[in-house]
Amino acid sequence: MPVWVFVLIVLFAGVTFASHFLFPSVRWFFRKRAERVIARVNERLQRPIEPFKLARRYDMIQRLIYDPQVTEAIVEHARKEKIPENVAFEQARRYAREIVPSFSATAYFGVGIRLARWLSKSLYRIKLGTFDRKRLSEIDPDATVIFVINHRSNMDYVLVTYLAANAGALSYAVGEWARVWPLSAIIRSMGAYFIRRRSRGALYRKVLARYVQMATRGGVSQAVFPEGGLSLNGLLAPPRMGLLNYVVEDFDPDVREVIFVPVALNYDRVLEDKILITADKAGNRKFSPPLLPVLGRVACHVWFRITRKFTKFGTASVSFGEPLELSKYHAAEDTDLTKAIATELMERIAHVTPVLGVPLVARHLQDAGVMTQAALVKAVTASIAALNDKQLPFPRRKPDELVDDAVKHLIGRDVLVQTDAGITVSATGADILAFYANSIAHHFTATAAMEDELSAVAE
Repeated sequence: MPVWVFVLIVLFAGVTFASHFLFPSVRWFFRKRAERVIARVNERLQRPIEPFKLARRYDMIQRLIYDPQVTEAIVEHARKEKIPENVAFEQARRYAREIVPSFSATAYFGVGIRLARWLSKSLYRIKLGTFDRKRLSEIDPDATVIFVINHRSNMDYVLVTYLAANAGALSYAVGEWARVWPLSAIIRSMGAYFIRRRSRGALYRKVLARYVQMATRGGVSQAVFPEGGLSLNGLLAPPRMGLLNYVVEDFDPDVREVIFVPVALNYDRVLEDKILITADKAGNRKFSPPLLPVLGRVACHVWFRITRKFTKFGTASVSFGEPLELSKYHAAEDTDLTKAIATELMERIAHVTPVLGVPLVARHLQDAGVMTQAALVKAVTASIAALNDKQLPFPRRKPDELVDDAVKHLIGRDVLVQTDAGITVSATGADILAFYANSIAHHFTATAAMEDELSAVAE
């Protein structure tokens, strides 16, 4: 027998042995280990991980593309585009593979939560704002909970993941910015799903809609950012209806309740603030930070940590608003349900938006010219009293401490200049002050004025 024939026989025998005996045993070992991890994690979670989230990615893709509504969309797409149905089917399959995550409990709870906790606590002082623990604990454990969050920074994902760690595993809708390897694989393993915000194709929208609807009916806890992107000027932007509409139009109160929980975030320092302000001035949302400056800032940050000169970026605060039960709203509302729910949720987010030191100081300094620190403390004290009278969120720290920390922080960023005459805004600081002051402006204006601001942003 020739040697090459013998080698081929051995190779085929090895492949056969591996595929029939070795690989199934290895898969069984890891599956059992994963099941033990999930069982331990579920013991300490308020909302155990749903079976839908634990399904194999391949199975979910198959279930999605063979869904009757997706099949109808495939046939319609093939007819409209004048292409064979098998070509349209493969296109739908590509969309499904792009959207469906591959959740790993080990990656989420073993790595993701720990990393989120370390990043959050090392960069900021974390403050929990409005939080009705009793009301949130009364939420139906069988309901699908959707956290609806204002979008201030890419740190929002990290901060909410950390603070909601005991509630369960959240599934985020992530934009196209994260569809780069290896970041995409990491994000998929955390249970996030990708969406194309600029896609207008009916087939893609149907595949995405059906995945969101399946996840909602499966009880998956989700987190969505209704503004559709980061705030470029600090103001709350009008909500986009896409994902919310997918949930509302498929809602059946006899199958599973859906409860929206408004979440409001605010920061003393948004890491991307200058990039966002530049994009706002340019009049578009196309912002991509230059690589070399970003790497330089990361290197400086690492050096400050090594030399123990790093100071935190102030406070990051999260507040939870009054939950909205879709079944009760569904029964009472007879107009455009999605629009009504989106508007109500944004109002609840606005109501509990945390008021922090930097935004409060920025509000008083942006048009003040020169102001002494004593006068600034007096103005901040009056603002805090006004917030308290209106039963709105307000800082719990003493006004003089709050002002002192905020002023030092802004002087360190060259936003403010302190002279013998008092505190003034630097030549480049006005835009930054306006960005932070906008985040709490609605607390100090009438509701009608806030709606006008939102309309202006929409236009």
